Amino acid sequence: MAVERALISVFERRASWNFAKRLAAFEDRILSTGGTSKLLREAGVTVRDVSDFTGWPEMLGGRVKTLHPKVHGGLLYRPEA
Repeated sequence: MAVERALISVFERRASWNFAKRLAAFEDRILSTGGTSKLLREAGVTVRDVSDFTGWPEMLGGRVKTLHPKVHGGLLYRPEA
């Protein structure tokens, strides 16, 4: 199964841009949240905000970002089912 998207959302961001650049080299579509997406853009990585993907803004001061069926449906999908 080919990877269609990568979700990157981390607390410790110092090394995440290097990982994201490696993913971007394989032309993965990268989704990210808040401060992580800002850091990745500054590092030259093309990234799409999760809130743009889901159509729903971050909530509770940015603590709730990825709890959405568009995100969790992809995480829980079973191709054999």
